[in-house]
Amino acid sequence: MGLLEDLLERSGGVCELCGSTENLQVYEVPPVSTGGLDGSILACKTCIDQIEKQEEMDSNHWRCLNDSMWSEYDAVKVVAWRMLNRLKSEGWPQDLLGMMYLEDGALEWAKATGEGKDESEKIIHRDVNGNILENGDNVVLIKDLKVKGSSMVAKQGTAVRRISLDHENAEYIEGKVDGQQIVIVTKYVKKT
Repeated sequence: MGLLEDLLERSGGVCELCGSTENLQVYEVPPVSTGGLDGSILACKTCIDQIEKQEEMDSNHWRCLNDSMWSEYDAVKVVAWRMLNRLKSEGWPQDLLGMMYLEDGALEWAKATGEGKDESEKIIHRDVNGNILENGDNVVLIKDLKVKGSSMVAKQGTAVRRISLDHENAEYIEGKVDGQQIVIVTKYVKKT
């Protein structure tokens, strides 16, 4: 069985966040290290779009976290914790966060993306033009880059899709180029 089938079986064929049965997809919970069943959730397109693009967030959609935050699966609880932190200013998520419990390892995973920090504490990644980069964005390389530890050269103009951010250093992002996961310096990319 593949990952999608495993997640469909685990979730009973519904989004593990909101319970929707439409447009279900595998979502690897960042920062992706292992992925797989333990590092992924089954989520609908609506949830994934709002997770990846904060400007599309509909706070009423996330009232479903009242149920999903109690999931037995860490990946689901991690996403619920992150979304509740993102919505804290709404008021109602504060109560849910107060009730929620994560084991130390899961809490560390949840905080790994910088969610839950005040804006002044967050590391902001910017491309060569000063545009803010976020997890899941697509970028284009603006110059040829030699990949350390290999003979590969990432060519100027190469599109890097669905980047992930280094949450300890604002100058680094990660993405796949020619099937290989590499670290890229933000001053050599342009957001698309």
